[in-house]
Amino acid sequence: MTGPDQSLPLGKGVLRLLATTDLHSNLLSYDYYADRPDPSIGLSRVASLIAEARQEVREAGGTVLLLDNGDGLQGAPIGEISSDDPIVPHPLMQAFDVLQYDAIGLGNHDFNFGLETLEQVLEQAPCPVICSNMTAVEEGRELPFARTTILEREVPACAGAPPLRIGILSVLPPQTVTWDAHLLEGQVVVADMVQAAAAAASALRREGCDIVIALAHTGVGGLERVPGMENALLPIAATAGIDAVIGGHTHKTLPDPEHSFTKPVVMPGAHGSHLGQIDLQVSHGPEGWRLENWDARLKPICSRAEKGDLMSLVEEDAELTRALGPAHDSTRERMHQPVGFSDVPLHSFFTFFGPDLGLELAAAAQAAAVRPLLEGTEVGKLPLLSAAAPGKFGGRSGPGHYTDIGRGDLCMRNVADLHIFPNELRLVVATGAQVLDWLEMSAGVFKQVRPGSTEQELVDPSRAGHNFDVLFGLQYEIDLSAPPRFSSSGVRINPAAGRIRRLRVHGRPVAPAQRFAVVVNSYRVSGGGNFQMVKDAESIPLPPVRIRDVIRDYVAGRLPEDPLAQEEYPWRFAELNNAEAAAYTSPEAVQYLDELPEGQVRNCGMTPKGFLKLMLAL
Repeated sequence: MTGPDQSLPLGKGVLRLLATTDLHSNLLSYDYYADRPDPSIGLSRVASLIAEARQEVREAGGTVLLLDNGDGLQGAPIGEISSDDPIVPHPLMQAFDVLQYDAIGLGNHDFNFGLETLEQVLEQAPCPVICSNMTAVEEGRELPFARTTILEREVPACAGAPPLRIGILSVLPPQTVTWDAHLLEGQVVVADMVQAAAAAASALRREGCDIVIALAHTGVGGLERVPGMENALLPIAATAGIDAVIGGHTHKTLPDPEHSFTKPVVMPGAHGSHLGQIDLQVSHGPEGWRLENWDARLKPICSRAEKGDLMSLVEEDAELTRALGPAHDSTRERMHQPVGFSDVPLHSFFTFFGPDLGLELAAAAQAAAVRPLLEGTEVGKLPLLSAAAPGKFGGRSGPGHYTDIGRGDLCMRNVADLHIFPNELRLVVATGAQVLDWLEMSAGVFKQVRPGSTEQELVDPSRAGHNFDVLFGLQYEIDLSAPPRFSSSGVRINPAAGRIRRLRVHGRPVAPAQRFAVVVNSYRVSGGGNFQMVKDAESIPLPPVRIRDVIRDYVAGRLPEDPLAQEEYPWRFAELNNAEAAAYTSPEAVQYLDELPEGQVRNCGMTPKGFLKLMLAL
């Protein structure tokens, strides 16, 4: 995690790398969905840490690079864009300009709006933008980024030495093309990250770079390289020629006690929660520049008190907040546009163990948009299902990352809260066997619970919560005593296992050969989340429309109420003999505990990380 010496020796210099990643357009310390300040997020607070870190090194005779590792475009409403009406200047590029970033890597979510829109935004970039493993399919087509970049910096403490040549490469998951296939397929290809990083590092060394830095938009993964890895931080860090690595994608915080690296590696969380800092201690002699030592650490913008209460550690940067003031005001105005009304609260506090009415509303809206298009067709004669998964469910994003919409008038910020991703609507025809596997894959989000156990956790933290698809229009039970059928990568690890019990449609058992029309999002149909059974299902063309627009029209009454809205919630847990499991949610969930069956939950209070711990009777 660190070198043996964290000081800056006289006569030697330091190259300090400052890094952000997975900002998801959280540029200010503000939650646009809840319409209130949020001290746990925001580049504006990280900016204050950046200023302190720069000043510290410059006083010591060192030099600083500020880098971003991707997934900055998609996320908070202040950054929302469309190819029809691109934002100029884009707030993300404004922020990067104000803070004087030195280089930007790209992440998979930066392509969520398509190449044309990305190009329009990157034209405003104040520094080099890099992606080393994406190339155009069409020969001669130029993509709006460089493969690598080389920066030269003087190190004042090493008087008389030539500039330090620093090479920077950037890689993102090859699955990026799959996840946004409707925007990228046939236009670009993405090479294996480890191979691309090795090739780029070698090329940078041949060009005389003294230090090579990898912006790796990827999670930790396994040590052994497997072709096409989504999470490959360990093998990338082990690659010859790379001196330091910035990780991302999975929203973890590194360094941490669980992972050991032989090189400096940081992953600064997400949404502007942390600043990553790597100090590379360098010296210059007859053989040129030499890397002597290193230190890697994170600097958080807030912390939790012993009882879980949030405490801010740094103020927002005044210059950045002033620069983004007009964009902030216009975003709030746009998010306040009235849409409709809800006579029930819509929240995701219980999404993994109870009804999620916001999810139900989104699923009904999807079905309402598609049902009229199927009238008079053969597909229209099939049972219509609607798949929806939570977007805000706590986890690594913290106890504030839940949908929480009170009963009453709804505006655009509430619609955005119900579906935070820019996915489009899709339709597949799936067999009963494919539907069953689909639900088995979704149920992998849960840990296996032994009957009679009282110490198990409910949700497996290694699984992504946005891969918990609920199929509205069905009824089924989830048996947690069984092991998962599929791994998170979609491999059938327990073929005979089955967590899905009593799978029915309109009260009748689902047959393997039975056919269903299923409304689903574009990410899932493209294979996102490793749901191969969904990708294999027959695809039915639909006019392009974003799911968020469908929800808006449904809430506004421009779409008819769909029959799915009247059906019982699709799933529940199968009973286990006197078993309990621990579930974690927001402290705000306390006001809704009476929505759960009497005696099902026991309130165990706040955790040090700020979550509310509930023990569930299963």
